Amino acid sequence: MEVGILGVVHDDALRFQYDLTLEVIKELILDFDPDVICGEVLPTSFEKYKEDSDNRGYWGEPPSEYYELIFPICNQQKIKFVPIDWVELDIWNDFDPLRDYSGLEKEHLEKELEIWWEKQKEAAIKGDIPFNTASFDTVTKQKYQWLKKLDQNSHFIRWECRHLIMLQRIRNAIKDNPNGKILCIVGADHNHILKEELNNLKDVQIIYPLR
Repeated sequence: MEVGILGVVHDDALRFQYDLTLEVIKELILDFDPDVICGEVLPTSFEKYKEDSDNRGYWGEPPSEYYELIFPICNQQKIKFVPIDWVELDIWNDFDPLRDYSGLEKEHLEKELEIWWEKQKEAAIKGDIPFNTASFDTVTKQKYQWLKKLDQNSHFIRWECRHLIMLQRIRNAIKDNPNGKILCIVGADHNHILKEELNNLKDVQIIYPLR
């Protein structure tokens, strides 16, 4: 079985700046030709969308590329969509990694976080698909290792628990679609986790980057 991974960005300005526009994402999806798309969407939000396609979720979830592109493609191409995200939105802000910092110390850490993002953007262009590069994944992994040192509980809730559930939902999709071709579309920060963990699955070939 083939399982592809496509990392995207959720901001339209960034999409245009780095040439990972919705048109490019559409081309990548159609070229891969999946039977199933596992997307970074909460199951509850997907249920709301199925009831009312004008429902745009809340608090920025799901990201705009799903309403504007991925859901319509799934409908048009008869691609099965599986929501895989996990976030407890009512407590998300309570686990901000800088929650225990204040004053000049917090300002310093915020600036350091911005520096990490700049490093990620520099690494994002070192490949055929922006934000889907080995360099980007290396810097991203280092960034989250740094964040873990700031607040282990925050990292556990926002990162580790979230990925345990996302990955299990992908495994379930693989089990439920044994003869299918699956494409996982997530925010690019998640790329390296999915690649590392899914590579351990038997009889699964990971396609990343997609080209």
